[in-house]
Formats: sequence, C-alpha cells, structure tokens
Amino acid sequence: MKISILYLLQKNRTNQQGNCPIRCRITYFSKRKIFSTGLFINPDFWNSKKQKAFPPNQENDYINSQLSLISQKIKKAFLLLQVQEKDFDVNDVYQVYKGKNTKKNKSFLEVMELHNSRIEKLVGIEYAPKYYQKWKGMHTLLSGFIKKTYNRSDFLLGKLTLKFLDDIDFYMKSEKNHKQITINKCIQRVRQVVRYAISEGYLEKDPFILYKPKRYKKEVVYLTKEELELVEKHKFAQMRLEQVRDMFIFCCYTGLAYAEMSNLKSKHIVTGFDGKEWIKMHRKKTGKDFSVPLLEKPIQIIEKYGDTKTEKILPKISNQKFNSYIKEICEIVGIEKNISHHIARKTFATTVLLYNDVPMEIVSELLGHSKIQTTQQHYGKIVQKKVSEEMSKLTSKLNNYDNK
Repeated sequence: MKISILYLLQKNRTNQQGNCPIRCRITYFSKRKIFSTGLFINPDFWNSKKQKAFPPNQENDYINSQLSLISQKIKKAFLLLQVQEKDFDVNDVYQVYKGKNTKKNKSFLEVMELHNSRIEKLVGIEYAPKYYQKWKGMHTLLSGFIKKTYNRSDFLLGKLTLKFLDDIDFYMKSEKNHKQITINKCIQRVRQVVRYAISEGYLEKDPFILYKPKRYKKEVVYLTKEELELVEKHKFAQMRLEQVRDMFIFCCYTGLAYAEMSNLKSKHIVTGFDGKEWIKMHRKKTGKDFSVPLLEKPIQIIEKYGDTKTEKILPKISNQKFNSYIKEICEIVGIEKNISHHIARKTFATTVLLYNDVPMEIVSELLGHSKIQTTQQHYGKIVQKKVSEEMSKLTSKLNNYDNK
C-alpha cells in the first residue's frame, strides 16, 4: 500500500495580504492526516494539478523547494516505518516526520504528559485543581527517579518490566525517605498511566500484571472518648486556642475535612426530611454530595460563632496554623498523639460513630466516601476491635450466668 501526499490551500483563512495557508494531507490505508506546512501563498499563484507555485520567481521557488523537502521527509518516515514496524497508521507516519515517537515507541513520561493534559482540561468539570497538582508533582518525582536511576531523560514503554516498580520503591525509600503507603500510591498512579497507554494503543499488554503491592501496617490515629472529653472540657485562657478547640470538636461530631470546614456557610445548613438541621455539602476530594445530621454540640458551636451577616459559620484559619494550634492544645491537656485536623474526621468515624454501633455503610455515607471499600480499608480493624470488646462483654455475661 502506497502513501499519498497532497497539498491543499485553506482559502477560508486568507490574510490581509491575500495569502492563505498551504496544508499537507497524508493518506494511508484510507486514513488521513492533515497538518499545516507553515507556508502561505496567493491562490492565483497555485497550480493544484501540478502541486506547485507558479510562475517561477524567488518567492515561488522557495515555496516549491520547501514543499519538496516536506514530501521527502514524509516518504523517508514512511520507509523507516516499513522497515521497523510490523503495522503502523498514518498518524505514526506523521509522528516520525515530526521527529517524535510512534505509538509503539512512546516513552513513559511522554504518555504521562498526555494523561495529565487530559486531567488539566477537566479541572473544574470533573476534577479539583489539587488533583491535577498531585499529578504534576508525580511527573516531577518520576522524572527525577528516571534521571537518578537510569541516567536518562525518559524510559520507553516497551522496556517496562516489574523491575521498574522495584526501582521506584528503592528510590523513594533511599532518596526520598517515603513510607510504604506513599510508595504504593505512587506505584498505583504509575499503573494508571500504563492502563491509559494500553487504552490508547501505545502498549499491547500490562507489563505490571503480576505486581503485588507491598503490605504496610497503617494505624488509624483518633481520639478516644476520654481524650475527646479532655479537649472538650478544658478551659483555655487564650482565645485562639479556644476557637481552634471548638472548630476541632465541631469536626469531631460532623466529620468535615478542612476544605469543607473552611468553606462552611449558613446556606449549607438545611432542614432535613426529619425536621432536624443537617449539613449538606459537596466534597471536593471525591466530587460527591454528602449530608450530615447536626448533633447538639455542633449546633452549640454554630450558635457561638455563626454570623448571619457574612453567612460564616466558623472563624477563618489556615490549615497550617490550625494544625499547629491543635498540637499545642493536645500538649496542654496531656494527649501524646500526633494530632492534626484530619484526626477530627477519624474521631468522628470511630469514637462518635462506629463505637456507638453505627453501621459501616452509614459511616461511609456520612464521611462522603466515593465507595464503601475506602471506609472498610481505613476502619475495618476498628470494627474488629469493637466486635472483640462486645464479645468480651458477652463472655463475661455468660460466665456470670453459669456461676449462678
């Protein structure tokens, strides 16, 4: 099958000088690729049949020589693909002509950039800006990894093996001092790029199909009932600590993440089907709507800080300052745990909900998780502990019954 090269004038784009762009159309196996040559010509000086500019003069001779050069480069790209590739399409011919990799010779970072550009276009539509920033950071991390580990700027998709993931694991531990949970998340994103490559035809099969993530022990940090009461009942002399304590307690009884807490307004407080007040919001991280019934303590905090004029519910504070102050609060009351704002959300799920026999599916709904597996993954062991405690109580009751 031969390749066809045709030059066309784009007359609807004629400029003020009366010149219009010359475009090139490559046809191979009835598929076309049209692109701009970067050349312009007056339509009166173009011979479509001969595919040349006329009459001969300095300007027209230059156009003809450039078109001839383009045709030669396209034919050279076509011949190269015939020698190297078992099968290729018209887009591959264009890619080689432009000096880029064909579908079968794409590199990892090249495909990752294509993947990230798709995410960028959907920011505000399907994804939050933070999600795109994470992928940009991942590109920077993996670029540094490839440079450090292989002393090259990129890595061909066709050369990927399980060793690539092992090397990432070693690099992130030895060079970046990351924990296994972070490494597993990175590898998960690498595999997402590979799946994208397969869907686009850049790879025929998954080179990581046999990969098994390394296990890690993740302990859920939260405040116990006693610790929560310590924070609630302590009298703070400084207003900043009292405010942060109240906001932390508010989130311990609502499960709001920092982003939702800082954006909470009076419009988010609605009367539910049961006639009681609920928080109804959209969670940025998952893109899912969620509703949380307001318990007595959060209602008291809203009454304390709510401003009807500005619609604000809680005082404004940066995440960094919040985390700094809550650590100070825990030191004052004698809690020896690494506490941050996110611990309030975990305390809501555990101490407030699961330990009060709220079912896992309800916990998942109240936390605004996109799927219940996320809730089970994080809080499954908490449920086991609760079951163990209840079974111990049952054993005690049965022993008392037997002794009677």
